[in-house]
Amino acid sequence: MASTHSHPGEQAAQDPIRLLAIRDTPLTVDEVFRAVGDDAAGGTALFVGTVRDHDGGADVDTLGYSSHPTAEAELRRVAEKVVADYPVRALAAVHRVGDLEVGDLAVVVAVSCPHRGEAFEACRKLIDDLKHEVPIWKHQKFSDGTEEWVGA
Repeated sequence: MASTHSHPGEQAAQDPIRLLAIRDTPLTVDEVFRAVGDDAAGGTALFVGTVRDHDGGADVDTLGYSSHPTAEAELRRVAEKVVADYPVRALAAVHRVGDLEVGDLAVVVAVSCPHRGEAFEACRKLIDDLKHEVPIWKHQKFSDGTEEWVGA
């Protein structure tokens, strides 16, 4: 039976994890998009998570993210699993910590693969697993005086 990866570009890149970071400085879509550029990729999927002005029916006044010291190592573990499960050419993920305002970018992830369907699936897996497994917590304060912590 013929290999489904008949062209070298169909195979995963040697070092597909191009950018992983948890930082307290503003994030940019351009940085992440450039990081996953690959001539053999026919599809690139990008997800941008932004701070919204409400959650669960309540108005959000302030929001801050904090992370455990192991968060970057866990982010790498999540990224390596996505690379192992999909034909990833390049992958990037950055998450913000600190105080953010409505409209700020909180997380940007991107994946490039030989085909669009693979890119969509891998990108969704990356953001879903990041949100569920990487120890980053969101602290929201609402206009009614209540507050909550949310996170992995």
